[in-house]
Amino acid sequence: MTRDTSTEKNLVQEHKQHATADGSVSPYVNTNDPSSKRSLRWKRYLAIVVVLILVLGLALGLGLGLGLRHSSKAGSDSPTRSPTPSNPQTPSEESQASLSIPPWRSNVEDYILDMASWDFNAPPSTREYNFTLSEVQLSPDGVFRTMIAINGRFPGPLIRANTGDRLIINVQNNLPNGTAIHWHGLFQNGTNWMDGTSGITQCPIPPGGRFTYNFTVENQFGTYWYHTHYSTTNGDGPVGPLIIHSPDEVKLQKYYDVDQVVLMQDWYHDYSQALLPDYLASGSENGEPVPDNGLILGTNYFNCSKLGPDSGYVCEQNSTRAALTVEHGKRYRYRLINTGAFATFEFSIDNHPLSIIEADGTATEPLAVHRLEIAVAQRYSVVLTANQSTASNYWMRAQMNTFCFGDDNPLLDADVRALITYTNSTIEPTNSIDWKDALDVECVGLNSSLLTPFFRTEAPPATVFYALAANFQIGDYAIDRAYINGTSWTMSNVPTLNQAVAGLQSSNSTFTTSGVSSAFSANQYVIDVPDIAVVDLLITNYDEGGHPFHLHGHSFWVVATSPDQYFDWSTYSALNTTLPNVMKRDTIMIDAYGWALIRFVADNPGLWALHCHISWHMESGLLMQFQTRNDIMKTWELPADVLGLCAT
Repeated sequence: MTRDTSTEKNLVQEHKQHATADGSVSPYVNTNDPSSKRSLRWKRYLAIVVVLILVLGLALGLGLGLGLRHSSKAGSDSPTRSPTPSNPQTPSEESQASLSIPPWRSNVEDYILDMASWDFNAPPSTREYNFTLSEVQLSPDGVFRTMIAINGRFPGPLIRANTGDRLIINVQNNLPNGTAIHWHGLFQNGTNWMDGTSGITQCPIPPGGRFTYNFTVENQFGTYWYHTHYSTTNGDGPVGPLIIHSPDEVKLQKYYDVDQVVLMQDWYHDYSQALLPDYLASGSENGEPVPDNGLILGTNYFNCSKLGPDSGYVCEQNSTRAALTVEHGKRYRYRLINTGAFATFEFSIDNHPLSIIEADGTATEPLAVHRLEIAVAQRYSVVLTANQSTASNYWMRAQMNTFCFGDDNPLLDADVRALITYTNSTIEPTNSIDWKDALDVECVGLNSSLLTPFFRTEAPPATVFYALAANFQIGDYAIDRAYINGTSWTMSNVPTLNQAVAGLQSSNSTFTTSGVSSAFSANQYVIDVPDIAVVDLLITNYDEGGHPFHLHGHSFWVVATSPDQYFDWSTYSALNTTLPNVMKRDTIMIDAYGWALIRFVADNPGLWALHCHISWHMESGLLMQFQTRNDIMKTWELPADVLGLCAT
């Protein structure tokens, strides 16, 4: 947003009127009046302060944490827009340069991890955070809209801990609707009720309500994140990184010198709940809302002239692109997180090859790439070596794969960019060249078989096998709903965890029968897994779009994938053996009309969701659940504060 400098300009002008160039008093001031002398002194002091503020604002405006700003000169990709009632006068190039970072925007530097002072071998400790969720009017790309901020800021704060630490996050819900926060990728072993999944592990935190998430992070480290898990609201802004360290991580530090988080996401100029009715309406098959823009580290440029004067949007031509400073000769680990609602990104950095060293919390042997696909909810760590000319800046690109969209959006520039700068400047690149590697012409993800775990793992043979079919069907009233094995999920008023614990404690046999459970309502597809089974799960996608499936509470081995429609059963006996060092992750992109065979050990007690992480698809029903370790669950007493959420 443009800062109002009219008060400052008036004060400076007043000072100029009351003092001569040599500092002597102007004849307009009554120097015999003590109050006038005091007034003059105060005005001088105030003028000095104002000048200092203006200088500081200019310095900050040029600082790299603010991002790259765009002028309205001919040839720029931000042409001048005529002022309209909903669009204030486009600021000049000079005024744009002096803009300071809005107080609500998290800075690039907020996501740089201090490696020198962090104790990777510290004994377990408790780390506490306070989150207040509220609706605010903000403009990450210059277009004002209602969004959800955490502590008044966007993106959300960095959570950082060591494996073994206890995390306490106090959440105050100041939203008009309920909410819950999911800690994406964390196992929550023994604290299933802290998974933050509305209708499954908890009732939503009510408007005006407060809830404390309290859990210990054990037996995992790497790049994770958090987001709301209530309807489609995670696409409205309440997201942030969650980084877990371990002594083992030090072994990876031979590959890099600087550690930094890079969030990317698609972005809509409308609140998700406003877009949802049209998507769920009859006759809207494959009609997912197409993003209006994309963000890197919570910001990007948007051309306000694309919005007509009657658009109804307020757009200020002061948007920025994030700028990340590099020093020649250093190596940078970028922890990439796709926190969006729909789009798959193809990530690259001009003139700089990358090396993948992590995927979804699993450290990997370095894999050299020019660009890589990042589906919704996936994370990758890549290493950049800053070895290019220091006389130039370069583009960081997160290019949306538009082949995943069912429609076009004329507002969208799918080439989302940030700036890599050696020069401590925000000058647009002139010698920055995108890689010639072809962009995807299908909606696909990175082939997990290309990745090899850095720390060796072994996948034991499966003891049970389940098959899931995911598709969309035209149902009653011609509404297009998503189904898994014929069931379209809707959020339960009583969490399935609460139902299962109560049923197990009462020795209700319907809650202990292995296989597809009959204990829940018809819109809850739950598979009750035998105790400590090794599960092979075949997920077949009968839809024309790719789907990033995420499994809560577990990571899984990727046994095999295929873009073909049907699984060749004759190959299964060869696959169901001990598999050495295959890739583990928690989110996998399943190709259109393709399948994936994944394997996990069902030793984590609770109710765990498996769902497509595209917000629109999950809300339309593309979710099922696993019920695991009944022997432990039947001994549980759910915490009073968790049960209390359902009493409001």
